Amino acid sequence: MAKKKRFGASFKTFLIVLTAILVGYVIYNNWPDILETLNHLKDTNVLILLLLIPEQLFMYFACGQIFFSYLKAQRNVRGFTNKDILSISTELNFVNHAVPAGGIGGLAFLTYRLSEFNVSAGQASFLYIFRYAITTVINYLQALVAIIILYLLNLVPEEAKWIIPLALLMNTGVFFFLWFVVYIASNKKRIDFFSRLFDKFTNILIRIVTFGKRKRIMHYEKVSNYFFDIHENVKTARENKKNLKKPAFWGLVYSFCEVGTYWLVAISLGRPELLPYIMVGEAIGSVFDGIVPYGLYELGMAGVMIALGVDFPTATIVTVMTRVITLVFTIVSGSVPYYKAIKGKHGE
Repeated sequence: MAKKKRFGASFKTFLIVLTAILVGYVIYNNWPDILETLNHLKDTNVLILLLLIPEQLFMYFACGQIFFSYLKAQRNVRGFTNKDILSISTELNFVNHAVPAGGIGGLAFLTYRLSEFNVSAGQASFLYIFRYAITTVINYLQALVAIIILYLLNLVPEEAKWIIPLALLMNTGVFFFLWFVVYIASNKKRIDFFSRLFDKFTNILIRIVTFGKRKRIMHYEKVSNYFFDIHENVKTARENKKNLKKPAFWGLVYSFCEVGTYWLVAISLGRPELLPYIMVGEAIGSVFDGIVPYGLYELGMAGVMIALGVDFPTATIVTVMTRVITLVFTIVSGSVPYYKAIKGKHGE
């Protein structure tokens, strides 16, 4: 038991050190953009930029409510407070920025944090996928509304009309992936087949990577139990669709806040008319954010805005400034709660 505790403490220390290194890497990698943002602050209305503080905190709270409003409706989690909701969401946002793993690090951390409330790994995964699904749908609808507005105002350049099928295609791909996950998780035979396939593929891969020194890293039973857990939660959600209403509402609020963050920066630069361009760019950028480890969110967003006719300097300044400001705010607001969570001061 003592050996197990020492291992746990060592692993937590390793995790904290690794996260600090990754945060340092993120800051180093973004240092030119940080300097550029500082240089452009003189061109902004700082009072409007300060609105980002309450706006970001409210966005974190909305994200947390996607999870906890569903758990509360299921009546299997009690005793959490608004402080818990804001804290966990702030920590999750910090992890997603600090760990360049395409959201996988965030899922692992959310599973760890919600275990304090007796939420299983399968249920945490279901909630994480649901959050991504609802925000993707809303981003897609926002993009369609913005495209219609731009068309009605005759603001879509002829050479940029390829953006519309691209947006439709990318979001359709995301919808197909989400449908595929639900399709597998809805049937026990499919889960069993996928679990065995995943088990074999992962262990073959680990043997190749370790040159045969490690035979397996996954065990069919554990993989199967995990997917069966997701299956039960998908089944429960389909049988109690009314419990998804509040999480969907908070997903709507969260998505609007994501767009609002960029819009506030644009307003501070005297460009409030960029809202529809931001809505389209954010929808495509968020798809990049969900499928690649790091760095293409802003590239996709700025590229779309430029293609739609926004001048290059403005599109890049708005995108870069928003990324830097939210990155700094994320590190400042999330690092201490994350440290406390890993050390066990929020749970075990």
